[in-house]
Amino acid sequence: MSSASDPIVRLNPGLDPRRIAPVFKSHGRAHIPQIFPAEVAERIHRALVEETPWGRVFGGAGRHHDFGPGGWEAVPADQRREVELAVQRAGQAGFAYFYENFPVADCHAAGRYLDSYLMRVYEFLNSAEFLEFARVVTGAPQIRLADAQATCYRPGDFLTQHDDHMPDKRRRAAYVFNFTRVWRADWGGQLQFLDADGHVAEAYTPAFNALNLLAVPQPHAVSYVAPLAVGARYSMTGWLRET
Repeated sequence: MSSASDPIVRLNPGLDPRRIAPVFKSHGRAHIPQIFPAEVAERIHRALVEETPWGRVFGGAGRHHDFGPGGWEAVPADQRREVELAVQRAGQAGFAYFYENFPVADCHAAGRYLDSYLMRVYEFLNSAEFLEFARVVTGAPQIRLADAQATCYRPGDFLTQHDDHMPDKRRRAAYVFNFTRVWRADWGGQLQFLDADGHVAEAYTPAFNALNLLAVPQPHAVSYVAPLAVGARYSMTGWLRET
């Protein structure tokens, strides 16, 4: 949990958003390494790995299910396997997802877990410093706020193709802050960008202390995490919105 000795959340002072903006404009996305000073990234990593009360979310065929901390583990193993297979079948036909999460923005709004260091990160994402950084990089001066969740993908987890477009949410860009120390591309869990022919045009392998920004709408997915993957894929994700 956060304390007075924790590092203040801030961007790496060496970053210049004006140099990143042309890449984003040209490709509709950007990979930004070393987004935070090392001590901030290390503290976020520790919060995700050691302090976060993970729940599990999954859905498909237009249905969403949310199990809070400990809820999914309380379900008998055979029933969990049946649900997992059902979500995989839903993913064969359309949008589906299966991963662990911690709803940072929702908890902050409800006054829950306010001593978590992740809440300091969320507050920073809604600070003038970060929002202006995001506006310059994305070329979207309309951005006014960021929502956020923490996510953890373990073997068997995935997020199928979607484009994040929800008119009522007024999303201008999506973001993924990565805090996975060691990851290989063949373990899956890649942020994949899909072209008009359904090919993977580009993919970002999770990289520690890196920010991925992408314009909305844009077809993308998080590829299935293979059973051979070691550890988990940790991140903070969300959208930069007008309202």
